Amino acid sequence: MDTLLLLIANGFLPKSLLLPKNYHMPSFDIASEVDIQTLDNAVNTVKKEISTRFDFRGSPVTVELDKKNYTINLEVESDMKMKQLIDVLISRAMKQGIDSGAFDFSKDAYPSGKVVKKEVPVRNGLKQDDAKKIVKMIKDKGLKVQAAIMDDIVRVTGKKIDDLQEVIAACKSAGLEIPLQFVNMKS
Repeated sequence: MDTLLLLIANGFLPKSLLLPKNYHMPSFDIASEVDIQTLDNAVNTVKKEISTRFDFRGSPVTVELDKKNYTINLEVESDMKMKQLIDVLISRAMKQGIDSGAFDFSKDAYPSGKVVKKEVPVRNGLKQDDAKKIVKMIKDKGLKVQAAIMDDIVRVTGKKIDDLQEVIAACKSAGLEIPLQFVNMKS
């Protein structure tokens, strides 16, 4: 056994031989996901509230969730009511625990006959550009962790859980304008 330690110390064998077979470094994933059931509940709450509001009484209002494409289709009779409907959608989604940054309101509403329509995509998963920003931010901070992009998440591993908690704090204070969740924490 002493010769094994001597070979490892002199660099002839990898240090991983000293670690137990079941040893795993602490890690977690940075994701940006929206639970479809929670989103569906928020949309149903919006429909219920709009049906009881006096200012929407008698006017055509449609709120539909496309679960496959993660989009919400809105239809109302004027731009003013579209703004009110968006306000209701954001407030009800936030009460359900969905970050307002998950909705992409960049597309303009467009008139279609007697109604105004708007398609609101819901961001689900980190885009490649956003994941690269997160990895660059972690590396620029000089933290003793490794960050790797895996499809639509960023996996962060480190030797200590304290290092991982520093990464979480850095991500929260970075102002990335992306709703992030920190999931699959393994120690």
